[in-house]
Amino acid sequence: MRETSGRRLTLAEQHEQYTARYSRRALFRAGAVGGAALAVGGVLPATASAATNLPTPKAVDKVAGSSLRPFGRHIAFGADPSQQVVVSWQVPAAVTAPFIRIGTSPTDLGQAIAAEVRTLTSQLSWQKPTEDEPLIKPKTVVQYYLHARLDQLVPDTTYYYVVGHQGYDPAGRLDGVATFHTAPAVGKGKGFGFTAFGDQGVGYNATATTTLIAGLSPAFHLHMGDLSYANSSGGGDTTDEYDARIWDHFFNQNEPAAAQIPWMMAIGNHEMEPWYAADGYGGVRARFSMPDNAWSGSTGIYSWRYQNVGLISLDGNDICYNTPANLNYTKGKQLAFLKNTLKAMRADATIDFIVVYFHQCLYSTCQDNGAELGAQQQWAPLFDQYKVDVVLNGHNHIYERTDPIRAGKATRKLASGDTVTPAKDGTTYVVAGGGGGGIYKFPGSDTYMGHETSNDGTQPMKVSDEGGHDKTIKVTWSRVRYTGYCLVAVDVVPGTATTPAKMTVRSLTEDGTAVDQFTVSR
Repeated sequence: MRETSGRRLTLAEQHEQYTARYSRRALFRAGAVGGAALAVGGVLPATASAATNLPTPKAVDKVAGSSLRPFGRHIAFGADPSQQVVVSWQVPAAVTAPFIRIGTSPTDLGQAIAAEVRTLTSQLSWQKPTEDEPLIKPKTVVQYYLHARLDQLVPDTTYYYVVGHQGYDPAGRLDGVATFHTAPAVGKGKGFGFTAFGDQGVGYNATATTTLIAGLSPAFHLHMGDLSYANSSGGGDTTDEYDARIWDHFFNQNEPAAAQIPWMMAIGNHEMEPWYAADGYGGVRARFSMPDNAWSGSTGIYSWRYQNVGLISLDGNDICYNTPANLNYTKGKQLAFLKNTLKAMRADATIDFIVVYFHQCLYSTCQDNGAELGAQQQWAPLFDQYKVDVVLNGHNHIYERTDPIRAGKATRKLASGDTVTPAKDGTTYVVAGGGGGGIYKFPGSDTYMGHETSNDGTQPMKVSDEGGHDKTIKVTWSRVRYTGYCLVAVDVVPGTATTPAKMTVRSLTEDGTAVDQFTVSR
């Protein structure tokens, strides 16, 4: 990363330098397709609705709409998953009047609902494509992302949907029909499950973990950042190696699961793409529609609930000393949001469990990315105060699970198969960065279910301080360590008049073998 007077430039400063070198007229263009807004660079925020006052441009498609097919469908919940779902997809070229049709029967999908279009234009001159380029090629890559926000849905209901555009309407022929299921209204549902991992990328291991998600059929999936690795360097620098079309591969790879199971994403350091916006998240805002309800303009920072579980997504780049391109970019707003949300959730008698998920590891002994001291200093005291049940992270490409921790220390041993009571014992931290993007190593031996080793000694935790200097601290809370690809599968059972609410957390390898399991009791 470039420096000024010995200081590392922030992502916003890099973006300003970058745009000063390149013409905004060439890089950042805006238009409209079918009456919906398109934005490049300053992409529409995820909460913006489609603009209706823009003129419809003349058709510029080189291919007729009848020859174009949607791809890469992925869905997400809104803050109220019993009523709100967003369906997102791509098209390979500009189309007219993109739409979604939904209904409770695959043969009766109702009227077309207009979709919002967000375009993202990337110059080939600042990319490093991973595939060979032909001699005759355009100078830019233009990606068309479409989003349809659905509200006032019926709780606990299966909906069928298709997506299309002028010249391609699959309704009536069962071509490309997918489904999603809304959450039950609070207090009306039974048990449910969800899955989680981080650091997925593209490839056969990433495909295997996605296939496992589809087979488990959870109510939703959490992705703890570092999604596609289109930005392979991940430093938040305009010199990072980047290939925008890796995102096409990512969405296409995950469509079999993500088209029907809501994927709720957090932002990782590899999602910092400084070419598009000063905060690095213009690309994220084009591709995804998360609740983003922390404040007006927040990206990847949001809260929501599913039945008796309150969930909070945070942006670890804001407190990351290890990769500081966006360090403190929210100017304290994220910390205030976290405190207020935790306080409200813990005061809500209908919420049994609180799960927080973000990319950087709050606690980990894997040395590759280490643990994040900024999160330990700013967020861990709040997790202690409000008795957060489980924190899920990625960043290190392994599986690691702590004993319950309070004030940085383990309160007790939590072996695989045991039950923890966070109100008494503290918070359990899980690193599940084995989604598919390569594997890291531990300095100590692996120890996991069926392959336990003597594990009551110390392990080294590496952290970077705010000045970027590394130090190693000996810790005793690293209870389970597994080197391999895997995901977390969580099963939630609500309480009854005679039994407490329970949340069983398992770690499963690509073929479904369990390497860890513990139960959270509230």
